[in-house]
Amino acid sequence: MEPDKSNTAKVVTFGEVLMRLSPSEHRKLQQAHQMDFFFGGTEMNVAASLSFFDLQTQHITNVSNDLVGDAAIAAMRKAGIDVTAVNKVAYPLGIYFLEVGSGLRSSRIAYNRLHGAFAHIKPEQVDWEKCFEGCTHFHWTGITPAISEGAYLTLKDGLKVAKEKGIVVTADPAYRSNLWKYGQDGHKILKELVSYSTVFIGGVNEINEILGTDFSFDKENFIKASNRLMEECTSIEKVFDKVRTGLSASWQKIYGQAWTGENYIATNELEITSVVDRIGTGDAYAAGIIYGLQHYDDQRTLEFANAACALKHTILGDANLVSVDEVLEVMEGKTGGRIKR
Repeated sequence: MEPDKSNTAKVVTFGEVLMRLSPSEHRKLQQAHQMDFFFGGTEMNVAASLSFFDLQTQHITNVSNDLVGDAAIAAMRKAGIDVTAVNKVAYPLGIYFLEVGSGLRSSRIAYNRLHGAFAHIKPEQVDWEKCFEGCTHFHWTGITPAISEGAYLTLKDGLKVAKEKGIVVTADPAYRSNLWKYGQDGHKILKELVSYSTVFIGGVNEINEILGTDFSFDKENFIKASNRLMEECTSIEKVFDKVRTGLSASWQKIYGQAWTGENYIATNELEITSVVDRIGTGDAYAAGIIYGLQHYDDQRTLEFANAACALKHTILGDANLVSVDEVLEVMEGKTGGRIKR
């Protein structure tokens, strides 16, 4: 039986749903004869993770009006995501191909998304007032406004309504230079959209991209960069960052740091020595922040997000299929992987 989420906080996400095609067993595409597929997408991954944390979630997107779009909707339903604001349109679903790396060999991705279903979304397709009924948190990423002008304008409308309603808006505004193809200045647009947001999920690199600054990556400059962001985008109240050290494709270290406007906080570093899947780890971190903001103080929120991110490295597919209890166990130092009987 699915848990009753009717009385929980509602999180709304907006963004593209993609089909991921990937050879199994770390094969390169040229040596594969069949591929596994998964449905995901940055914002959908966040919604799925929060749904597995027993929060009420709704995802807004366009999918193809065919059997592929139907399968994408079924995948969202299976993850417990409300799909009543998903539009079916006469364009193909976006796809991407992933070669999963191992050891010294990096993973490689090729996208086919710029002319897909989501790229054709228009502001009039989304009833933000209806979608935000009962909503407490809204999450967006920098990938969405990069895909098309329609996606940018639709998101901007949503952020205006969210601000009017006092909804907490979490922004993960990663800049992807290869996506901005419709003649707009991505840096300028991201700064505009961040100015409607409350919580910034990113670090010095993202702040430098948006503000055109050149802060370095040490602790003091993270604090300076965060303060500069709060000065120029006055709605931002907190900055949460994930710091990654990649020793190889299979061996990663991560820790979290944050600036609350008054205090710098950080977590211990977690080490993942046998990575199963890197895709969606940043989304797992963002979901951990959103969940934590509703349940914990800032320090525990950061620790929860870091543990959730670490666990996603062990899960095949785009979504983080772990429970709150599993994340809490890692936070408590139970990382030995003992069999539970």
